[in-house]
Amino acid sequence: MKSKLSSLKYMYVLLLPLLAWVSFNAKGWLTYLPLLESFLFIPLLELAYKPDPNNLSSEEEEKRKKDPVYDWQLYIMVPAQFILLGAFLLSMQEVGLTLVDKIGRISAMGLMCGVIGINVAHELGHRSKWHEQFMAKALLLTSLYMHFFIEHNRGHHKNVSTKEDPSSARYGEMLYSFWVRSVVFAYLSAWELEAKRLKKKGSSVLSLKNEMLQFQLIQIVFTFGIGFLFGWVVMGYFMLAAVMGFLLLETVNYIEHYGLERGKKGEVYERVMPHHSWNSDHKIGRLILFELSRHSDHHYIASRKYQILRHIDESPQMPTGYPGMMILATIPPLWFSIMNPRIKKIRAQELAQAA
Repeated sequence: MKSKLSSLKYMYVLLLPLLAWVSFNAKGWLTYLPLLESFLFIPLLELAYKPDPNNLSSEEEEKRKKDPVYDWQLYIMVPAQFILLGAFLLSMQEVGLTLVDKIGRISAMGLMCGVIGINVAHELGHRSKWHEQFMAKALLLTSLYMHFFIEHNRGHHKNVSTKEDPSSARYGEMLYSFWVRSVVFAYLSAWELEAKRLKKKGSSVLSLKNEMLQFQLIQIVFTFGIGFLFGWVVMGYFMLAAVMGFLLLETVNYIEHYGLERGKKGEVYERVMPHHSWNSDHKIGRLILFELSRHSDHHYIASRKYQILRHIDESPQMPTGYPGMMILATIPPLWFSIMNPRIKKIRAQELAQAA
């Protein structure tokens, strides 16, 4: 019984949909509860608790891999996301909303798009089963970021921590310029990757076999469908929430690989290793993000499911959890003052080992 309850610990993330529901049915400061939870209460709690670097035993790993509860905790996020999206769209039709109310509700939906939508889609998108990949694409639709399915799996994981990867932040690069570079070039990269795949198969790029074309059509129909059913102004509010969702993703991308570089011999980069991704063992962030913050192991072995991701000693450690690091990233001088010395230390150690 205790073991079963322990396996449900990732359901703490449902506090966000609950608070979003409150936001969509409230006014004033209560509409900002999801924002306060994500970027005030959780960062403060993570400062109070030490990170937990402990790993599962091999027996515990096998048990978790076979336990369907961990999969179902992901699956239920799909209807939760679409139910909350419907509630958001209905709530934005309410008469008499002030600008403060609207911003609060849009921010709540934006967090749903980033935390529940894109993050869960990321985990499901790495799975091999058709229905799990379908759910990943459906979740990405709610942030109008379906190309992430292509670029992340076929581009980012191959090129991570190199200049060829638009989603890896370079040393000294500000978050805001990274947003522009990553959003634009990741989108273009997805088109290029899909074109290469089709050419190898002897298929035309300008056909419905092209997933990028499919994704654009689906997103256009979905967006205009919202406009037709709920009004064009509400469609605009949805688009703002979607933008917030994918900017949250890009902020996570920024903190995950900032300043880390893979070595190169001739034209070939070294294999992706744990020290090419920043890691965080802070427990609250790990729970609400389905272990995304154990990112070093995820990139080292991308097929490992979230519930068995490990702490690896040689991976560089973030000073706090993801929510706190995301706040730091929005203040470039503070971010650089904390992270750049760590990068310099890592590079000095690499030079000493190579000598």
